[in-house]
Amino acid sequence: MVFPGKAPVMLLLAHRGYHADVPENTMAAFEAALRLGVDGIETDVRLSSDGLPVIMHDRATPKKRAVVELTRREIESDVGHPVPVLDEVLDAFPDLLWEVEIKNPEALPAAMRVLKQFQHRRRLLVTSFRHDVVMQCAGELEADCGLLLAHRPLDVGAVIAGCAGQPQIKAIVWDYNIIDTAVLDAVQHAGWRNYVYGTVTPAEHQHCAQLGLAGLITDYPQLICRLSSR
Repeated sequence: MVFPGKAPVMLLLAHRGYHADVPENTMAAFEAALRLGVDGIETDVRLSSDGLPVIMHDRATPKKRAVVELTRREIESDVGHPVPVLDEVLDAFPDLLWEVEIKNPEALPAAMRVLKQFQHRRRLLVTSFRHDVVMQCAGELEADCGLLLAHRPLDVGAVIAGCAGQPQIKAIVWDYNIIDTAVLDAVQHAGWRNYVYGTVTPAEHQHCAQLGLAGLITDYPQLICRLSSR
């Protein structure tokens, strides 16, 4: 995706698919994102009670029942639509970059089995707010891994140094609220990549398009599509 007057290219990822008219994290949302022309999709993995890596963001359903205590079919009953599993979405959309966020350690074994099957056949960025989970993924997968951060560390260099010996970890995914050029530059100077999520307004999207990011993860990918030259 090319932005006027800006290089290098910033990838555009649809956050939980494109869900303006369909439920998020569904096959319909992923198909809508593909039609829109995004480069990739961010999605979330949790564990169901029947041991499946289900595509769910929230830890509880709308009926206030814990996802981990429900089977896939029970989750679907609570949310009112089909709930895919990780292998289904990776199989169905081979040409997209997938940022797979593992929501908690309980989901890791089931997710890892699938990721190992697809690691040489799909473009993957495996992330988590649980950095111990990211470290384990980096040790077992031949796939790119990244740290999710919703706070600005006092010393981003220390965060990067803490991943020494894990060359698969080469990215930080930042909340838009806490980024600044100093922290983004520090990551780039270390040879890592910056991704950002959480943009809402057109101005925020345009701002990110000027920051030299590796990628932007957004609920509103149509805003970037309108800004782009394609």
